[in-house]
Amino acid sequence: MVNMVDDEMVNQVSLSGKGVGGGSRKGADEGRGQEPRRSGPPRPRAGYELPLLLFAGFRTLIDELHTELARQGHPDARPAHGFALQAIGPEGSAATDIARRLGISKQAAGKTVDRLVALGYAERADDPADARRKLVRLTARGFDLLARSAAIFERLRAEWAAELGEERVSAMEDDLSAVVSPGAFRLDAAGWIGGAM
Repeated sequence: MVNMVDDEMVNQVSLSGKGVGGGSRKGADEGRGQEPRRSGPPRPRAGYELPLLLFAGFRTLIDELHTELARQGHPDARPAHGFALQAIGPEGSAATDIARRLGISKQAAGKTVDRLVALGYAERADDPADARRKLVRLTARGFDLLARSAAIFERLRAEWAAELGEERVSAMEDDLSAVVSPGAFRLDAAGWIGGAM
């Protein structure tokens, strides 16, 4: 493993030519100066490679998602916005509930909501059940972002299946489902990684 800083002073990690952070998708290996995949017995892997590869796979999908979202009219959408829109939900939520779901302070949630409102993804409205409370609701643009994201994820998964084989992708999903902790999928990823959004 090589840990380096690139020309833009961004920390990069590379696993012996395997391209963590750069990907090793078919056809991309040669274009990025990486070694092509080798057949034969798998080499022993260090324990730290698994989380790095899982994160690099996640990052690859999210980066490709946002590149396509920008092409489809959502150039200002960021990964944290997707978590926040999910925390708001289809029926809307109070800011305190959004903060709790995201694992951030109410103040940080307020700033996130302000940004989503400014981008046209959410709006503040009166709560019909409690006149003292405001709800944050998704706008048509917010619903559009989520719908486009879902469609793009379907396409990206299909691309991985075309490259690796449907059986391998399904097996990978089944294997990950078997080992992830119950309740591990939560919307508080940004807060868990290290701070407010």
